[in-house]
Amino acid sequence: MAELVFVGCYTGEAGNGTGITTFSRSATGELHEVATLALESPSWLTRHPSLPVLYAVNETATGEVTALSFDDSGKLSVLGTAGTGGAHPCHLAVTPDGRFLLCANYTGGSLAVFALSSSGSIEARTALVQHEGSGPRTDRQEAAHVHMAVPGPGIVSAVDLGTDEIRSYTLTPSGGLEPLAVSALPPGTGPRQLVRRPGTDLAYVVGELAGTVVTVRETSPGAFEVVASTPSTLSSVTPNLVAHLELTGTRMYVSNRGPDCVTEFALDEAAAVADQACGANPRHFALVDGTCYVAAQSEDAITAFTLTASGEAELKYYPTGSPTFVLPVSTP
Repeated sequence: MAELVFVGCYTGEAGNGTGITTFSRSATGELHEVATLALESPSWLTRHPSLPVLYAVNETATGEVTALSFDDSGKLSVLGTAGTGGAHPCHLAVTPDGRFLLCANYTGGSLAVFALSSSGSIEARTALVQHEGSGPRTDRQEAAHVHMAVPGPGIVSAVDLGTDEIRSYTLTPSGGLEPLAVSALPPGTGPRQLVRRPGTDLAYVVGELAGTVVTVRETSPGAFEVVASTPSTLSSVTPNLVAHLELTGTRMYVSNRGPDCVTEFALDEAAAVADQACGANPRHFALVDGTCYVAAQSEDAITAFTLTASGEAELKYYPTGSPTFVLPVSTP
C-alpha cells in the first residue's frame, strides 16, 4: 500500500505556492516530493469516499472548484472545474454516499451543493443558499462568511464565521437545501469549524476570532446548544486566530495562529494538556500514525512532529510554498 500526502496552497498574489504538491510518505513518516500540478489557490482539498478522485477549491474572487483524479504514483489529472456561485470558497466535503459535493463560499457568504457522477466528476450545481447577517467584530463580521459545510445523515450544517451561527439544512434526494435549524453561538466567536465527537451528541466548534473551542450538544439533528467554551491554547500570545481541529480517541488537537502551536486537549477532562511549536501560521494539519503534519503557511513548509505526552517534540521541515492543507491518502 502506497502512502501519499497531497498539499494544497495559496498561489499568485495570495501566496508562494504553485498548486497541489504530492509527497510520498515512508514507513518512518518521512515525506518526499513526487509530483506537482499547477492550480490556482487550491487551499482546501477533500477526497471522494470510494474513488481515486480529489476535489480542490480555487479560493479566488470568482470562486471555482476543481475535480482531479489521481493514480498510485500521486500524479493528478484535472477532470473538470465548476463555478461555486460565491467568492473565495474555503471548504469542501463530500457526502458519505458520494453523491454530492458541498462547498462553503467564505466571502460570498453562501453554501453550494453539486451533484457528482458515478465516476466522481462534477455535474450540475443543485443548490446555492445565501446567508445574511453580521456580528460584533466589524473588521471580520461585517457580513455572512460561510467557513465550513458539515454533512450529517440527510442534513448539512453550515458554520458561519460572520454571523456567529450554525445553519443546518435538510439535504433533499435531488441535492436541494431546505432550512432546518439555526443555532446561535456566543457573539464574536467567529466559528470556523464544527467537528462531531463520534458516539456522542457532542461537537466542538473552532472560535477563530475569540480564540476558543466551544463545546456544543446536538439536541436534535442539526440543532446545537452551547455547553462550554475554553481557550484554544495554553499560550497567552495574542492575537490568536484558531484554525483547525482534529479528534483522535480521547484527545483533541487544535492549531493556533499567533501562538503558532498545536494544542493537545484531554477531552474527558475538557482541559488543555500541552502546546507544541509547529512553525509560523499553522493553517491546517493531519494526524497519521502518531505523527502530526502541519501546513505552516508562513514557514513555506510542511512541519512534522511526533505526538508526545510532553508536547515537546522535534520539528522536521519539508519545504513547499504557502501550504494551507494536508491530505493523507492510502492507495492499494
